[in-house]
This record gives sequence, C-alpha cells and structure tokens, in this order.
Amino acid sequence: MKQIKASTKEWEETTVDKAISRFPERKEEFTTGSGLKVDRIYTPENIEELDYEEDLGYPGHFPYTRGVQPTMYRGRLWTMRMYAGFATAAESNKRYKYLVEQGSTGLSVAFDLPTQIGYDSNHPLAEGEVGKVGVAIDSLKDMELLFEGIPLDKVSTSMTINAPAAVLLAMYIAVAEKQGVSQDKLRGTIQNDILKEYIARGTYIFPTEPSMRLITNIFEYCSKSVPKWNTISISGYHIREAGSTAAQEVGFTIADGIAYVEAAIKAGLDVDSFAPRLSFFFNAHNDLLEEVSKYRAARRLWARIMKDRFGAKNPKSMMLKFHTQTGGSTLTAQQPENNVVRVAIQTLAAVLGGTQSLHTNSKDEALALPSEKSVRTALRTQQIVAHESGVTNTIDPLAGSYYVEAKTDEIEEKAMEYIKKIDEIGGAPKAIDMGYIQKEIMDAAYRYQKEMESGETIVVGMNKFQSEKEVQSDLLKVDPAVGEMQKQKIEKLKEERDNRGVSNKLNALRTACESDENVIPYIIDAVKEYATLGEICGVMREVFGEYEQAVML
Repeated sequence: MKQIKASTKEWEETTVDKAISRFPERKEEFTTGSGLKVDRIYTPENIEELDYEEDLGYPGHFPYTRGVQPTMYRGRLWTMRMYAGFATAAESNKRYKYLVEQGSTGLSVAFDLPTQIGYDSNHPLAEGEVGKVGVAIDSLKDMELLFEGIPLDKVSTSMTINAPAAVLLAMYIAVAEKQGVSQDKLRGTIQNDILKEYIARGTYIFPTEPSMRLITNIFEYCSKSVPKWNTISISGYHIREAGSTAAQEVGFTIADGIAYVEAAIKAGLDVDSFAPRLSFFFNAHNDLLEEVSKYRAARRLWARIMKDRFGAKNPKSMMLKFHTQTGGSTLTAQQPENNVVRVAIQTLAAVLGGTQSLHTNSKDEALALPSEKSVRTALRTQQIVAHESGVTNTIDPLAGSYYVEAKTDEIEEKAMEYIKKIDEIGGAPKAIDMGYIQKEIMDAAYRYQKEMESGETIVVGMNKFQSEKEVQSDLLKVDPAVGEMQKQKIEKLKEERDNRGVSNKLNALRTACESDENVIPYIIDAVKEYATLGEICGVMREVFGEYEQAVML
C-alpha cells in the first residue's frame, strides 16, 4: 500500500500536473449527481479498510452487498413491472392486458388522487381529478373490472397505495375469492408506506399513531393469511423525487423501515414473522455509478441493522429486496426524446445494482400520462438490457471497482449518520412531526435547483443544448367525462346493493377501530358488501381523525 501511495503521488506530480498545465480540467471540483466529492482517480488506497468477507461476501449471503439471490439474473430476470392506470377500471384493464402481451411480467397499479386519499369519485374534493393520474377505484365493482380476465394466481401485482392500503388490499382479496383463488396464493405488494407520505408526497389521511396501527394490522393479518404478499414497500423513491441526495434517500428510507419494525414488535409480533415480507422501493437517477453504489450500500446497511439491532435470525429478514423506478423528476418536457436515453442509463443502474423488479418511465411522462407507444419503448428498454447488454450474465459485475466500493462505503456512512440523528430525535415519526427530515430534503433540493439555474449542473435540452420548442401531438388525454361516469356508477351501486348489510358492516368496522382489534377482517367484510372506499375511510376518519402537517419555519 505504501508503494501505491508513493506511485500515485509521483503520477500526480509529474504526469497529471503536466497534462493540466496544457489542458486544464473542466471543473475545480467534480461531484456525483447528489453532491458527493469525486476524486480524480481511485486506487486500492481508497478501499484499504475493505474486508471482503465482512463487507462484501457472496450473493445470497450476509451482508448481501452483492445481491440477495445466489445466482441473481443468471437464474431469473427481475420482474418487469410497468406502472399503469388511468381513467376507468375498464380502460386500465385494457392497458394491463396490452403490457402482458408485450412481455411485462408483473402488474403495477396507479390510482387517481381521490382514491389515494380515500375519497369516492362523487366527493366534492374529487372534482376534476377523477382518473387523471391513475385509475379511479370506488368499490369492489371497479376492482372486479380492473382485473377482469387476469388470473390473480398467475400474476404478481403491485399497488401504489398508502393511506387506504388496507381497503385496496381487501378489494384485491375479494376479487381473488370471486375468481376461486385463495389468499395464500396471492403474490404482490402494497406500498403502504405512510411515513414517506408525511415526508415527501402528501397523500396521507390519518394521524401517525392510527396509521402505524393499520400497517401493523396488515403485517399481522398477512403473515397468517396472505403469506406470499409483501406487506409494505418502504419507499425512498418519493423522497428522492422531492429532491433528496442518494445518501438521504437511503438514510431516511431505512429510518422509516426501522420505525415500522419497531411498531410491529411493540404490537407483539416476532420480527421473523413479518420481516421477510418487507420490501423497499428506490429511485434510479442519472449518475450511474453513484446509483449502483447506493443500492449496494442500502442492502448492507439493512442487513446489519436487522441482525444487530433487531436480532433477526431468519436470513430472509435481513435481505433488502427492492423495486426500482426510473427517476420521474429527471425527465424533461423539453426534447422528450432525450428521456429515452436517461431511462436507459437509469435502467442499467438498477440492474447493475441488483434490483428485484423495475418500472421504466416513458419519454412523455413530463407532459402527460404515457401513450401506448411510449410505454412499449420503455418496456423494450428493460428487455434490451436484459437480453442484449450482457450485464445480466454475471453477478454484481462492478464489485471490486475502487470507485464503486469507495462510494458504497461513503453512502452507507452518510446514511448511517442520518439514522443516528433520527434515533437521537426519537425515531422517524417524531423527526417527521418536527419537520427535520422534510427540511433536510428541502435544503438538498434548493442546492440542486441553484446549481441547475447557474449552469453548474447541466441538463441537456433544458439549460444547455436547447432547441426550438416542439409540439407533442400523440399525448394521452383522459376524457373529462370519466368523473361523471364514475358518479353514475356509484349511484347505481348504492341502488342495487344491500344497504342495510353495508350499514351493519360499517358499524362493525367502527367498533373494531374503537377497540384494539385487528381491523383488516372487518374491512374485508365491508368491501364484500360493496361498501365504497369513501365510506370505509369515512368511518376511520371519524374514529382516528385526520393528520395535520407540521409547519416548518
């Protein structure tokens, strides 16, 4: 190592200094996409403390830095799970069938804003938002249409739903039952991560305590009745979309994960009874090598926390399994064809980082919901990386890179600093309530915005290499009549259903909410009677109240 240090110094003082005197470097200091310093060169000196057995190990072995499966993509490719949903359940059903025909291996449901915050389409606050950013789901009738002709024992379904996650899961279970599929056969994920809603996204309903109760109720119910279901997808994606750095994305996401584990243990659950079904959701940005390092750091950090902090014994409890979505905030409305290239880079980052499933954004998503043509291109991007790039032929191909290993260590260290700070505050819920996490993200987002506006950070087509504005003519537009159609469907449903039965089930749910009982069976009963999403969430609003965001000064 002494020889390497000496020869590196000699190289810098002779060869490098001579080159710089003729051709100065482009910047005084180079940084990653999220601001970490990048040295001119990385050598064994940067990773001299690295212990292969302790810090890297082998794929499928603790600490899982190199992947959670022993053979990774040599055995099975990641799930190509394209996120889709718009307008009505019938329209979204057509898109799902199209995606399956095109080679998508998993479904991922996008819900509209009223559904995400527990309101029916006929609620005054839903006006103008029905079906716009996802599909409108008001009752089991809509869920039946959404999955018509799609066998739920054959597909894995992810649902991006948080505050009303228990209700949508109940609807999915009820649809499966109508198809003759038992709960123990169902595979999929509900996002169900309410803490990041308070931090970065805003589609919350209930206060922190009852929200955490709903989540632990889901953990408990699914561990016994829906054992193949991932009961939460702890999401760093939206934290990164809000402007965080890579290290913040890891640190804040894992801090949220710690809070969920602590809440479940406090509710009387054994860590190994639910931890194997926890999953994570990360972003993929443009700095390819930083992103790869981020995923590797997150896996190692989570494994050590689960083993050392929570005493997990089951190896599956220590495995950080994650879904990735390419970075929506990196897409530009200017020169949208450039987004195809960005998404390809981000796809490579996710795959080189060892993701378990992946959604690739479409080039037109900075302008509208994706068209059928653009979503096909996004899916083809995954397929080309999978079958033509060669990166799936060996496991963790960037392992041993001085740069990647150094950045993996650095991101893990910085993420751990955030986790320790949050522990000092009293945990993620308390840090959220006092606005600490939100402020850290806001500061990072502000720094990036300043760099972009000054031209220090270049975004091709936006602040450099600009061209005349082009008019996109093939954008997907949601028919404004969707809102009226959904209102009519709700009216018809209420005329045809057993309203006395609905009232009885809602009263039973109210009683369960007021007690310490697990509320999931009562929600399933209400759903089967065709109680609407708004009615069920309305009962819980009455009992639990609504969350009020902290004011940050």
